[in-house]
Amino acid sequence: MEAESEPYVRLASLRQLHQVMAALNTARSLADTLQTVADGVVNALGYELACVNLVRPDGDLVVAAFAGNPAAEALITGRVGSRESWERRLTMGERWGDLIFIPHTEGWVLDDDDVPQWYTDGPAPRFEDEWHPSDRLFAPMYAPGPQGGGTSGELLGVLSVDRPRNGRRPGAWGREALQMYAFQAAIAISNARLRANMQRALVRLEREQQALRASEESFRQAFEYAPSGMAIAEMGGDQHGRILRTNDALCRLLGRPASAMRRYAFSDLVHPEDIGTLLRTSAEGGRAELRLARRDGSYVWVSLRNSVVADAADGPRFLLTHVEDIEERKRRELQLAHRASHDSLTGLPNSAELRARLSSRLCRQQPQSALPAAVDSMSPFESFDSYGSQDAAHGRPAFDRGHDFDFPPDADAYDGYDHHVHTVAPAGEADDGTKGLAVLFCDLDGFKSINDRFGHNAGDAVLIEVARRLSNGVRDGDTVARLGGDEFVILADGLGRADAQDLAVRLRNEIIQPIRAEGRAVRVGASFGIGWAHCGMTADEVLKSADERMYVEKRSRPKQHRRAG
Repeated sequence: MEAESEPYVRLASLRQLHQVMAALNTARSLADTLQTVADGVVNALGYELACVNLVRPDGDLVVAAFAGNPAAEALITGRVGSRESWERRLTMGERWGDLIFIPHTEGWVLDDDDVPQWYTDGPAPRFEDEWHPSDRLFAPMYAPGPQGGGTSGELLGVLSVDRPRNGRRPGAWGREALQMYAFQAAIAISNARLRANMQRALVRLEREQQALRASEESFRQAFEYAPSGMAIAEMGGDQHGRILRTNDALCRLLGRPASAMRRYAFSDLVHPEDIGTLLRTSAEGGRAELRLARRDGSYVWVSLRNSVVADAADGPRFLLTHVEDIEERKRRELQLAHRASHDSLTGLPNSAELRARLSSRLCRQQPQSALPAAVDSMSPFESFDSYGSQDAAHGRPAFDRGHDFDFPPDADAYDGYDHHVHTVAPAGEADDGTKGLAVLFCDLDGFKSINDRFGHNAGDAVLIEVARRLSNGVRDGDTVARLGGDEFVILADGLGRADAQDLAVRLRNEIIQPIRAEGRAVRVGASFGIGWAHCGMTADEVLKSADERMYVEKRSRPKQHRRAG
């Protein structure tokens, strides 16, 4: 049916359509059936591209098969469109019998919905019935109803087709052919699903028999009396990961009886943050370290090693899982990691951790809107920087869309990275309402004299108390770090100029209150420099600019008043 005119249809095209119809019901699996449906639209009905969108159990539609363009197939196969978006499409446009045609004059409103779609390049139409590259044509596929009606059953999926090879919108015969083809495709898909369900039932029965055979005495002895946890879990199918059997050691480790363990899959017991690790290990076998839930609600770190027990004829059957308690080792590792990234005296993030958090949010490209103003035009309490931070303890801010890439050096190339949002610093001296991430550099005034007069123990007590007051004075999600000595840095996101200045005043007022150290009350002052960071800067440049503003502020106050704040 490539370029023939209606109603003159070549007999060869009809034969080809008949062959495709016959092939629909001889495919060996549901996946083969879906691909045959897509191929038939291209090979027999004369469309350049065809896509089978299959309804999932949750109601959304997944791209299950594609034909006509390998590049487009790799791009959208497996992607999901919501049922709501599809229902919108099926109620738009023109009704051609059971078909839905959405011309390009209406379809532009669908460009930004979540339905996977492709676009065919081509010139604008020259004739009234010529196909436009943005035209859309859909053929819904309904399960056969009780009396065999084509549209009385539930929606199985939707055939999406694009651009007839003759370049024109299909006429009456072409529309009828596509509608009939969709009806036959729905029957073939329904039959393939029934066969697949029967095959899964047979496979499930065979797995149960295999699990029984695996419990022979020699295996039972090694399994039951192993000093560490052992389990047998299903692999594949609807019950993937369900625990079939556990030994006493695993039950003791998790505080759960064997009868209760059989109600769970490992995915029910694993910590939510470790689900991805579990799925990779379950699918491929191998070793992973993750957390499993005890009966009392706590989690224990384990080393989980999966071995795929395979049947020579039928492939993978189940997983043999070895579970070893590594709680003590993990606790030591976490303690070492914490010590490496936190100050041993105050418990605050140290200089290396602070720089890591800064670097994780600074890309290389600087937006034009974030260019710094002249240093001389700024107030003594502010730097010329704009910054966006990530506090590892609280996760990314809601507006952060990721920095796990290197930006190209030229601005034109950067325009393609629309998933990156630059942080923008307030401009000028006035508070213009712009919110950024303030970098407050704090240096204690009068701290050296306390060390000299009362000793280092008194100095340490002062630093610990200052760290506590700074931590209590900021919001959840802000970062308080100690650079070393008596220097601290606060990262506070979402602040304007006035907000940052108010925060500095508030923190200074907390610090200058008397501190009990070595049985005596001492006082220190604090000088703050407020900086802003923007993409294009390094972490060291951000800290240096805030440090410079701090010294400007320190020199602006008489020496005799510094300790008083």
